[in-house]
Amino acid sequence: MNWKIEGLKKFDSIFGRLACSVSRLAVSPRKWVNKDNPKILVIRPGGIGDGVLLFPALKELREEFPDSDIDILAEKRNAGILTICPSVSNVISYDITPVVTLYKTVKGNYDIVIDTEQWHRLTAAVSYLTKAALRIGFATNERANLYTQSVTYKQEDYEVYSFLNLISAVTGKEYQFDENKPFIPLDSNSHSEIVSSLSDFKKGKSGLVGVFAGATVPERRWGTNNFADLSKELSEGGLGIVLIGGKVDLEDAIKFKEIIGSKNVLDYVGLTSLSQTALIISKLDLFVTGDAGLMHISYGVGTPTVSLFGAGIEGKWAPQGEKHIAINKNLSCSPCTKFGYTPRCPYNVKCLSDIKVQEVKDAVMNILPPL
Repeated sequence: MNWKIEGLKKFDSIFGRLACSVSRLAVSPRKWVNKDNPKILVIRPGGIGDGVLLFPALKELREEFPDSDIDILAEKRNAGILTICPSVSNVISYDITPVVTLYKTVKGNYDIVIDTEQWHRLTAAVSYLTKAALRIGFATNERANLYTQSVTYKQEDYEVYSFLNLISAVTGKEYQFDENKPFIPLDSNSHSEIVSSLSDFKKGKSGLVGVFAGATVPERRWGTNNFADLSKELSEGGLGIVLIGGKVDLEDAIKFKEIIGSKNVLDYVGLTSLSQTALIISKLDLFVTGDAGLMHISYGVGTPTVSLFGAGIEGKWAPQGEKHIAINKNLSCSPCTKFGYTPRCPYNVKCLSDIKVQEVKDAVMNILPPL
């Protein structure tokens, strides 16, 4: 796990309880300032996946308050995807200049604060310190005492529904979610060169399959060799392979192309922004990935997925609907991830190593039969 992310988690575990206690002594929440067009703050720390799955909830919030300012307090690592959400007025990254940003946030005169963090306590303290009249968050520990209304959090619920429950606590309405409808808006016209390169690469092929071999957490890596072997077989069957990833995945990309051959893959690793990556994925016929943020982007733009699960909770995080297949060996030790923390695996990540290339290929062809 990234050292900075791990450091934030440890800091929260040490100082989070103290912050929850001290916050209640430090300030007294004020009354409503503007009930008709309330100023709203949504707190969303974490990675890309949480940010993506928040889109449907933000859409409902915008429809309820069409003229309100809706700011979102995020991290640098998920701010990129949240900036393309049309429901958001401003995206604020707190981990660039944390002290200044958090001070301005608590002084922001917000009427409503919705804390979407699932477990850690510091966000609850920030919520309370804003003195907002209405504060909503998950009742997963002592953080619940800092909200005017806390919401039950269930590990078995798909995360989109968990976030929608927070909006229901604000509006009093129940919301439905269409599992088969894309919810990330994209502008193809702004990146015509990408659309053109994908179109050229697809000529003479039966379809395009995107592959992402990376993952922030080592226990969620199926392995570059496995992804490359799968891609080689799919390429030999007439499919075009599109390799996607960030700059941290460049070494894996080199290894990948050594196995499959550079002529047989269109490589975008380290070359695109998050919004461009989302556009590329939207043009694919299928996306193969582990349990990672790009999996959620694929789901959000409407591209079918084959995803590999082990450490993560499939029911909470795997793409829903008829166009998606999650492969999971359901070992007795998995899932082991809870509230964003994955322990070191003593079994050599058997939950993923037991998944064979042929099994993933069969899933791909089940969704995407050859033409």
